[in-house]
Amino acid sequence: MVDFNIAHKRLHNQGLLETRFVKASEVVQWMGAVQSQDYPAAKWALAQRAENLTDSAIEQSFADGEILRTHVMRPTWHFVAPEDIRWLLALTAPRVHTANAYYYRSLELDQELFKRSNDVLSKAVQGGRQLTRMELASELRRAGIIASDLRLVYLIGGAELDGIICSGARRGKQYTYALLDERVSAVKALARDDALAELTRRYFTSHGPATEEDFMWWSGLSRTDVRSGLEMVKAGLAQETLSGKVYWFAAANLPAPQIAPVACLLPNYDEYVVGYTNRNAIFDASHADNLDGRRNPLFQHTLVIDGQIAGTWKRTLKKDAAIIEFNPFA
Repeated sequence: MVDFNIAHKRLHNQGLLETRFVKASEVVQWMGAVQSQDYPAAKWALAQRAENLTDSAIEQSFADGEILRTHVMRPTWHFVAPEDIRWLLALTAPRVHTANAYYYRSLELDQELFKRSNDVLSKAVQGGRQLTRMELASELRRAGIIASDLRLVYLIGGAELDGIICSGARRGKQYTYALLDERVSAVKALARDDALAELTRRYFTSHGPATEEDFMWWSGLSRTDVRSGLEMVKAGLAQETLSGKVYWFAAANLPAPQIAPVACLLPNYDEYVVGYTNRNAIFDASHADNLDGRRNPLFQHTLVIDGQIAGTWKRTLKKDAAIIEFNPFA
């Protein structure tokens, strides 16, 4: 490959140059999962990758369960597709539980307590009930389970990882939880190798060009799993070596020549930034002083020009306007 422009190809594969998507669910399924702990920002990330997708349309998709929000992969929230949630959890939840083990011990959360908590939470949302975090906390306390602060966070997060509950529709500005078995139709389970191959294929198709290390960070999987996944799907991928690193991407998904400069206003935690452990291809570290004290573009809304993070931006919502302020690096 004569011109191996990593940033340009990532823009294309992530749907930021042009898009074939019109629904939020299509974007989520293409990406495999979309980080969403900042819910409004995550909605903006979906809309950036679809044609004429509005906030109200995304909210309706979320309310209807066409996209779900749960803890999966790294211990944080992601949007996932209903048809994918079970095999994603089966594949990645054990690793998240392992990552959480220190907090489980310090909060005195053992397997027996998680079983009790899961039973309480399951019964609380049966019959189509969708309850807020505080309502779930009340149910746990009523059953004699201490559920406050971090303890509540990990009890509910554990139930998400175990496939007991997932997101329900929003109630005003509050988030609710629903019974996963009622929210999602039963689908045939994937064998672990099939699930690993599917997640590997989705990641490198939607996020490529990317390295083993990038996928390991994004998925939370072990290096052994990452290499096994690549071995299973590499026949459908292309690869290029740059500065000693091997980059994988979909062989049949190469971008057309760029016709005009492209600018994007991306939200914090956008997959274009969070999807990679090494961001050298899209961010010049000499600009870190222009960021906040964490010196990481992941945590701020980014102005991206021709694939490069060229500044940050913020918005202020007024009654009849949205005020956009830019902080360009140059």
